[in-house]
Amino acid sequence: MRAIAEIKGGNGYPQLYGKATFIQTDLGVLVTIKVNNLPKNTICNGGVFALHIHDGESCSGDTNDQFSNAKTHYNPSNCEHPYHAGDLPPLFGNNGFAYMTVLTNRFTLDEIKNKVIVIHENKDDFTTQPSGNAGTKIGCGKILGYYE
Repeated sequence: MRAIAEIKGGNGYPQLYGKATFIQTDLGVLVTIKVNNLPKNTICNGGVFALHIHDGESCSGDTNDQFSNAKTHYNPSNCEHPYHAGDLPPLFGNNGFAYMTVLTNRFTLDEIKNKVIVIHENKDDFTTQPSGNAGTKIGCGKILGYYE
Protein backbone atom coordinates (compact mmCIF):
# COMPACT_ATOMS: atom_id res chain seq x y z
CA MET A 1 0.00 0.00 0.00
CA ARG A 2 1.11 3.53 -0.64
CA ALA A 3 0.05 7.14 -0.25
CA ILE A 4 1.01 10.26 -2.17
CA ALA A 5 1.20 14.00 -1.59
CA GLU A 6 1.33 16.58 -4.37
CA ILE A 7 3.42 19.44 -2.98
CA LYS A 8 2.76 23.01 -4.05
CA GLY A 9 4.64 26.17 -3.22
CA GLY A 10 3.20 29.04 -1.27
CA ASN A 11 2.78 32.67 -2.29
CA GLY A 12 6.50 33.43 -2.32
CA TYR A 13 7.31 30.22 -4.22
CA PRO A 14 4.54 29.69 -6.79
CA GLN A 15 6.80 27.67 -9.11
CA LEU A 16 7.73 25.14 -6.40
CA TYR A 17 6.12 21.75 -6.95
CA GLY A 18 6.83 18.15 -6.12
CA LYS A 19 5.55 14.76 -5.12
CA ALA A 20 6.06 12.61 -2.04
CA THR A 21 5.27 8.91 -2.01
CA PHE A 22 4.89 6.77 1.08
CA ILE A 23 5.13 3.00 0.79
CA GLN A 24 4.36 0.76 3.78
CA THR A 25 6.92 -2.06 4.16
CA ASP A 26 7.57 -4.64 6.87
CA LEU A 27 10.42 -2.45 8.16
CA GLY A 28 8.57 0.87 8.13
CA VAL A 29 7.47 3.50 5.63
CA LEU A 30 9.65 4.25 2.62
CA VAL A 31 9.36 7.99 1.94
CA THR A 32 10.48 9.31 -1.46
CA ILE A 33 10.27 12.97 -2.35
CA LYS A 34 11.08 14.86 -5.56
CA VAL A 35 10.80 18.65 -5.57
CA ASN A 36 11.41 21.21 -8.32
CA ASN A 37 12.00 24.96 -8.19
CA LEU A 38 13.29 25.20 -4.64
CA PRO A 39 15.12 28.46 -3.87
CA LYS A 40 18.60 28.24 -5.36
CA ASN A 41 21.64 28.44 -3.17
CA THR A 42 25.20 29.67 -3.34
CA ILE A 43 28.04 27.22 -2.85
CA CYS A 44 28.38 27.87 0.88
CA ASN A 45 24.95 29.15 1.86
CA GLY A 46 21.40 27.84 1.72
CA GLY A 47 19.95 25.03 -0.28
CA VAL A 48 19.11 22.87 2.74
CA PHE A 49 15.41 22.69 3.60
CA ALA A 50 13.67 21.21 6.64
CA LEU A 51 11.06 18.55 5.87
CA HIS A 52 8.35 17.45 8.30
CA ILE A 53 5.03 15.66 8.49
CA HIS A 54 2.63 18.08 10.22
CA ASP A 55 -0.44 17.21 12.26
CA GLY A 56 -2.89 19.32 10.28
CA GLU A 57 -5.10 18.05 7.50
CA SER A 58 -5.00 21.12 5.25
CA CYS A 59 -2.46 23.28 3.45
CA SER A 60 -4.62 26.37 3.82
CA GLY A 61 -3.90 29.31 6.08
CA ASP A 62 -4.17 33.05 6.54
CA THR A 63 -2.25 36.21 5.65
CA ASN A 64 0.26 35.71 8.48
CA ASP A 65 0.97 32.05 7.66
CA GLN A 66 -0.34 30.73 4.37
CA PHE A 67 -0.04 27.14 5.64
CA SER A 68 -1.16 27.73 9.25
CA ASN A 69 -3.72 24.91 9.06
CA ALA A 70 -0.83 22.47 8.60
CA LYS A 71 -0.47 22.94 12.38
CA THR A 72 2.65 21.64 14.18
CA HIS A 73 4.87 18.62 13.66
CA TYR A 74 3.17 15.24 13.85
CA ASN A 75 4.12 14.15 17.39
CA PRO A 76 1.68 11.63 18.92
CA SER A 77 4.15 10.58 21.66
CA ASN A 78 4.91 14.17 22.75
CA CYS A 79 8.65 13.76 22.17
CA GLU A 80 11.07 16.68 22.03
CA HIS A 81 12.35 17.79 18.65
CA PRO A 82 13.98 16.11 16.65
CA TYR A 83 12.29 12.96 17.93
CA HIS A 84 8.80 13.83 16.68
CA ALA A 85 7.32 11.07 14.56
CA GLY A 86 7.02 13.63 11.75
CA ASP A 87 10.64 14.80 11.79
CA LEU A 88 12.37 13.78 8.55
CA PRO A 89 15.88 14.34 7.16
CA PRO A 90 16.38 17.62 5.30
CA LEU A 91 16.19 18.12 1.56
CA PHE A 92 19.42 19.16 -0.13
CA GLY A 93 18.77 21.40 -3.10
CA ASN A 94 20.65 20.84 -6.34
CA ASN A 95 20.10 23.91 -8.54
CA GLY A 96 16.49 24.05 -7.32
CA PHE A 97 15.83 20.29 -7.46
CA ALA A 98 15.84 17.84 -4.56
CA TYR A 99 15.38 14.09 -4.35
CA MET A 100 15.44 11.98 -1.22
CA THR A 101 14.42 8.52 -0.06
CA VAL A 102 14.38 7.47 3.58
CA LEU A 103 12.99 4.49 5.50
CA THR A 104 11.38 5.33 8.84
CA ASN A 105 9.50 3.35 11.48
CA ARG A 106 8.32 6.47 13.31
CA PHE A 107 4.84 6.22 11.72
CA THR A 108 2.66 3.97 9.60
CA LEU A 109 0.59 4.88 6.56
CA ASP A 110 -2.56 4.64 8.66
CA GLU A 111 -1.18 7.21 11.11
CA ILE A 112 -0.26 9.85 8.50
CA LYS A 113 -3.18 9.49 6.11
CA ASN A 114 -4.73 12.94 5.55
CA LYS A 115 -1.87 14.71 7.37
CA VAL A 116 0.37 17.12 5.43
CA ILE A 117 4.04 17.20 4.49
CA VAL A 118 5.75 20.60 4.72
CA ILE A 119 8.96 22.04 3.29
CA HIS A 120 10.50 24.94 5.24
CA GLU A 121 12.76 27.69 3.89
CA ASN A 122 15.64 26.94 6.30
CA LYS A 123 17.52 23.91 7.45
CA ASP A 124 16.41 22.22 10.65
CA ASP A 125 18.92 22.78 13.46
CA PHE A 126 17.69 19.60 15.23
CA THR A 127 17.89 21.43 18.57
CA THR A 128 15.54 24.41 18.89
CA GLN A 129 12.16 23.52 20.41
CA PRO A 130 9.63 22.81 19.15
CA SER A 131 10.42 22.99 15.44
CA GLY A 132 14.17 23.22 14.83
CA ASN A 133 14.14 26.92 13.85
CA ALA A 134 13.19 25.79 10.34
CA GLY A 135 11.58 29.07 9.29
CA THR A 136 8.67 29.82 7.01
CA LYS A 137 6.69 27.04 5.38
CA ILE A 138 7.34 27.33 1.62
CA GLY A 139 5.62 24.19 0.31
CA CYS A 140 2.89 21.85 1.46
CA GLY A 141 0.99 18.78 0.30
CA LYS A 142 -1.81 16.67 1.77
CA ILE A 143 -1.03 12.96 2.14
CA LEU A 144 -3.69 11.03 0.26
CA GLY A 145 -3.92 7.28 -0.15
CA TYR A 146 -4.19 4.36 -0.46
CA TYR A 147 -3.10 3.15 -3.83
CA GLU A 148 -1.79 -0.26 -4.81
